[in-house]
Amino acid sequence: CKNDAIKNGACKKDACKKDACKKDACKKESTDMTVWIVVSILLVVLSPLAWLRPSRGQSGRMALRMEARRIGLAMQLAPQDWPHWLSPEPPSPCAQYHRPRRGNQPACWSYWQKSPGEWVNQWQEACEDPVLLNHFEKLPGNVYKVEADKQMITLYWGEKGEAEVLQQIDATLKALA
Repeated sequence: CKNDAIKNGACKKDACKKDACKKDACKKESTDMTVWIVVSILLVVLSPLAWLRPSRGQSGRMALRMEARRIGLAMQLAPQDWPHWLSPEPPSPCAQYHRPRRGNQPACWSYWQKSPGEWVNQWQEACEDPVLLNHFEKLPGNVYKVEADKQMITLYWGEKGEAEVLQQIDATLKALA
């Protein structure tokens, strides 16, 4: 401070005080910078934890699956080869909800929902069974397929909706089992 002031011919106390203020400001700036660096490092380290948190859609599907388990429906994700004429093409793997069948000789059938309310078989022939149609009309538009074999009644669903939709699906599967 003194050398600079002497060279300039202005050796005043004020000049030295200004330089001292600059040094304090530099110390404050370096402290602020350290805080920002630490905060940045913490954010970089903790940000992957946010990726582990499920999205709203995933949380909704998990809640529906837990509710299905609670009411006695079995559920699994099953790979499925969808017919080429079904559009838009449903996801694969798709959520498959199923119940065991009752009876000695239950009928075997399979129907796809081509558009909401329009149920067709593998040859794209409309479902004409009034009992099945009565149950099918209670199902939501994002049910892709309902099939029955000798052991299980299975429903492939897009898992969109609330618990009331799941109750309708459960009632339909119980009635058709």
